[in-house]
Amino acid sequence: MNIIGTVGLPGSGKGEAADVAEAAGIPVVVMGDVIRAECRRRGLDPAEHHGQIAGALREEEGDDAIAARTLPRIREAAAESDRDDTVLVDGLRSTVELERFREAFGDGFTLVAIRAPFEVRAERLGERGRDDSDSDLEALRERDDREIALGLGETLERADAEIDNTDSLAAFREAVRELLDVDAGDADVDAAETPNAGGDGA
Repeated sequence: MNIIGTVGLPGSGKGEAADVAEAAGIPVVVMGDVIRAECRRRGLDPAEHHGQIAGALREEEGDDAIAARTLPRIREAAAESDRDDTVLVDGLRSTVELERFREAFGDGFTLVAIRAPFEVRAERLGERGRDDSDSDLEALRERDDREIALGLGETLERADAEIDNTDSLAAFREAVRELLDVDAGDADVDAAETPNAGGDGA
């Protein structure tokens, strides 16, 4: 298997990287989907209770609970993939999750850090406007602090590869294609140019 995980702060471009992978026919597993599914199972609105349920899962099942619940989804996606068992996993948060995936997939797992400066991420999130907090700089700083406190900063530092997402959307997409070893012809996401390089799938 060739499992590629992504890690990055809000607005860094994880969602856009996932879009590029999907356009190339590479399956994407979003770790946040595990939490959203559990919210629905408990009769809760994922938009309101995402963080609460993520914390509850870690308390009930261990710090690697979300990674553990994601593993079957990754294996299923790899089994169904036409891309040499390649799967992109969107949205690692902690070193515990990283270790769980490295234990499961060994050398077949690669962690990619996606980086962009605060100001660039803030601008992209403001353009995206998914909710009011996307345009609130203080809220973004607080969100960054929460993510880093959960271990995201250390996870970024332990990545095997890095993509800088400061330049244009086209340049970022090309960097992702190069990492995924796909041609532009395999990934027609450029046909729908959008200001979504800061997309965050989780």
